[in-house]
Amino acid sequence: MLLIRRNSCSRKKWGGLFAATLLAGSVMSSLAGETNPTTTGDQTAAASAPAANLLSLDDGKSSKEVVQPTPPTPENPLSFFGGKVVLDLQERLRWENRMNNFDFNSAVRSPTDGNWFEQRFRFGITVTPVDWLTFYAQGQSSMEIDGHRGFIPGTNAAEGDDYFNLRQGYIQISNYDVCPWGLKIGRQELSYGDERLVGAFDWSNYGRTFDAVKVTYQGSGWWVDAFTSTPAVIYQGRYDQSDLFNGTETGRDLIFSGLYFSTDTLPFGTLDLYSFMLDQANGNTANAEGFLSVPATTGDLTKRGDFVTLGTRIYGDPRKLNGWEYQGEYAYQVGTLRGEALSAFAAHTGVGYNFLSTSWMPRLFLEYNYASGDRNASDGHINTFQNLFPTNHKFYGIMDTVSWQNTHNLCLSLKASPIRSLTAQLDYHAYWLATTGDVWYRANGLTAVRPLPPAGSNVSNYTGSELDFIVTWNTTKNLQFQAGYSHFFAGAYLKDTGAYDDANFVYLQTQITF
Repeated sequence: MLLIRRNSCSRKKWGGLFAATLLAGSVMSSLAGETNPTTTGDQTAAASAPAANLLSLDDGKSSKEVVQPTPPTPENPLSFFGGKVVLDLQERLRWENRMNNFDFNSAVRSPTDGNWFEQRFRFGITVTPVDWLTFYAQGQSSMEIDGHRGFIPGTNAAEGDDYFNLRQGYIQISNYDVCPWGLKIGRQELSYGDERLVGAFDWSNYGRTFDAVKVTYQGSGWWVDAFTSTPAVIYQGRYDQSDLFNGTETGRDLIFSGLYFSTDTLPFGTLDLYSFMLDQANGNTANAEGFLSVPATTGDLTKRGDFVTLGTRIYGDPRKLNGWEYQGEYAYQVGTLRGEALSAFAAHTGVGYNFLSTSWMPRLFLEYNYASGDRNASDGHINTFQNLFPTNHKFYGIMDTVSWQNTHNLCLSLKASPIRSLTAQLDYHAYWLATTGDVWYRANGLTAVRPLPPAGSNVSNYTGSELDFIVTWNTTKNLQFQAGYSHFFAGAYLKDTGAYDDANFVYLQTQITF
């Protein structure tokens, strides 16, 4: 695993880049020395590809996808010069209505209750002068319209406004048909496994990117990534500098590194092994201008630490198991956090069946998720699992009240496709706290639903249940409509700690992608 220690500020900022430059020279020499190379690549610009069917059996599979550069065909009007220059764009508009999602109190009209629109526009360009070299840049404009939460990112859970910024910008050197090594340097997405720990968080109006150096080795049926990174920070009204290179040294100075291995050649499906290290120098929550240094989209704001996450993930492919499917992910964390010893554990396990011979392709799936909490805040040890940089929205309920920490979560899911372009999904979640000695963490991994109850309080650990219904209609490969409804049934924990009204969430979303 790539680890960066804090011997000096300059060494931390530039040591990885120096090593990457040396590797780039080696890879370029290898690629340039080949004759008649075949085209391949690992381009994030694949956003211009058709939207995936949400019922796809690849949803739980983590094989490294090698995306072919888009050829100059009549079906892609944004490809030029024989495919050497390809444009991509996306426009997304979502209307949301939330009631009691944050306070579970119908007697109070809070800023987080009501209606608003979230608008997001992305525009990217891929330049591939030769088969083994790719340049990619993507800009993004994000706005929240007609809400009462404010316009500063992260305030009152607002997406806020970021009128235009650089979302991605990287150089990639790779041609895996010629050389097994690949290198990507610059601002980019990091996405691993199901994204329970590291993901792009595309539901958010901003998403998540990192300033990173990533090295890939791709074998036959397996691949391994080694990376070191620092998360990009959403600022209002100025350039979104990354968490380390913000120039003010008032942010977290967070370095996130990892080693991730995956193979899909096993008889049952896919096996992943990984090691992540998070090194955070300080816990400041605001930059010099007073804005949040890191909004909810990037992870925890306040927890200084230096710890390792060791884990494994398995996926049983229903195409290899006659319709049966199983999933498992298990992670252990050890190190320091806020000056105290950290030891924590999380587990996900699930089993289901896919009716492959039925025209509707129904899928029934039962899963259980657990993450440890801290029973005693004063014993000098921390046992709360740290959720890192996840895409929690698609796992623990679309109302986003739960993260993978201090939780027991049981979920039953039914998904079907009545017609090829339409997918419907119904999920039922039940929630308990792993311990009432720790708080109930929202999907951002930071915000507590309620303050910690006084020591010795007789409080139930049952927080409630949630019913989610989502319909997705891919009318064409470029146009998608989606609607969702969620109802939260307040549990005994809410009743024992304050207001306990049920909550509702509904949204309508349309997305155009080229």
